[in-house]
Amino acid sequence: MRYTLLPLLLLSSACVRHPATGRAPGARTIFFDDFDGLSLDRTKWNVEVRGAAYNDEQQAYVDSAPTVFIAHGRAAQGASNGALVIRPLYAPGYVSADGNRHDFVSGHLDSHRHFDFTYGVASARMKLPAGSGFWPAFWLLGAGDWPATGEVDVMENVGESDWTSVALHGPGYSGDTPLFNRLYFPPDDDVTRWHVYTVDWRPDTLLFYVDETLVYRLTRPMVENYGRWSFDNPKYMILNLALGGAYPLKVNGVKLPYPGLPQATVDRIRSGKGDVLVDWVRVTGYEGSTPAK
Repeated sequence: MRYTLLPLLLLSSACVRHPATGRAPGARTIFFDDFDGLSLDRTKWNVEVRGAAYNDEQQAYVDSAPTVFIAHGRAAQGASNGALVIRPLYAPGYVSADGNRHDFVSGHLDSHRHFDFTYGVASARMKLPAGSGFWPAFWLLGAGDWPATGEVDVMENVGESDWTSVALHGPGYSGDTPLFNRLYFPPDDDVTRWHVYTVDWRPDTLLFYVDETLVYRLTRPMVENYGRWSFDNPKYMILNLALGGAYPLKVNGVKLPYPGLPQATVDRIRSGKGDVLVDWVRVTGYEGSTPAK
């Protein structure tokens, strides 16, 4: 979700069950964090500090206890041991290190240089906030120049409670990319409930799942129809919550009081109702998977 997604294609998803990846030959857990400690494990995660450099987003990213923290008990809202919480805050007049002013702060975590990997099954169990213009994401990014090193959007949501999206970005298929799909939830379900968001990344195929439902299947020839395949290099994981900006604006059309962020969602942020919760993150490697620190 690092750069702007242009208008989205409305494609159907197939109900296909997730393979038993844990039983595949050579399968092993190569990364796991269930956020069971009293604080974030800084040997696994970095917390980014910067202004809103991309997509006309409205937040600054900060490293602070009120925005990135571990919750337990009732505050973990059903997470198994503990939960990572990314909480947006209304902070009018906040000045980021680059000298820009912002009215909101939020959190952005990545595993770069702690855990980078090539191929495997990356999953996160997450609970998202409802409110147009919230922009949480779970994604993989290659180190180096974007989009040449490739981006895998495992889960993106812009506050629409009935769907999440997946996408690929690389040279020739970034921005208004055709390599995109949505999963629409049934009427009795939505993003505010716990779901597992997964990509099964192999040398010639990427399979995206929500829980056990296949959302999208991409093959090397499908990608190379638009540009170079950029998914044989190490990538790191990112969890973040952006606010407003280009992608939400293209969905909700809201321009005031902030691009892509309506007053109702601002009010939700001010009342503390914008949390993203992460129960756990896991990467399972196959034979040929390469974890790198």
